[in-house]
Amino acid sequence: MYVPQDLPPPAEPRIAANSGSNNAADPDPDGTAWRGARRRQRRGSAGRNRSLGRSHDKVQRLGAWHVAGDLPSSFRYAAQGLAYGFRSQRNFRIHVVVGAITFSLGLWLGLPLEQLAVLVLTVAAVLVLELLNTATEAVVDLAIGRRFHPLARIAKDCAAAAVLVAALSSLLIALLLLLPPLLTRLGF
Repeated sequence: MYVPQDLPPPAEPRIAANSGSNNAADPDPDGTAWRGARRRQRRGSAGRNRSLGRSHDKVQRLGAWHVAGDLPSSFRYAAQGLAYGFRSQRNFRIHVVVGAITFSLGLWLGLPLEQLAVLVLTVAAVLVLELLNTATEAVVDLAIGRRFHPLARIAKDCAAAAVLVAALSSLLIALLLLLPPLLTRLGF
């Protein structure tokens, strides 16, 4: 098993002392307050928020990491992810169009509900894997920046290969389900 010796250390999460408020808004949108909070954390409780007399301040991550406070926020974040995938990923758009055409062809051919469900599941699996591929690429880019690393290449290539396997499998399933009724309808 290959164990790389020259890996960069993992990025340290940005943290800041929180006065106890559960405000979902980012208290430090430009990302500069974490430095002082990190110094206070290293010094221990003696350096923490003396004006409020607290020695047990909560620590909160800053940046894009927020837990959705309610169900509508969860759906909004998911919709933002779908919109980002559709806007930024050419292959995602191609899969959406091909999936819509496949499902429409299945409806036109009068496939039974079970076969339509199989088509929907296979198209959904490809779309899910395409979104996971996008997320994997973003996380790898975030972790290593613009440097080259062989493990980053492996992670990205394997995520892309998962999409390829799912796309080829869904193509085969679509052919198996759609080709016989299509040939019958066309008179062959």
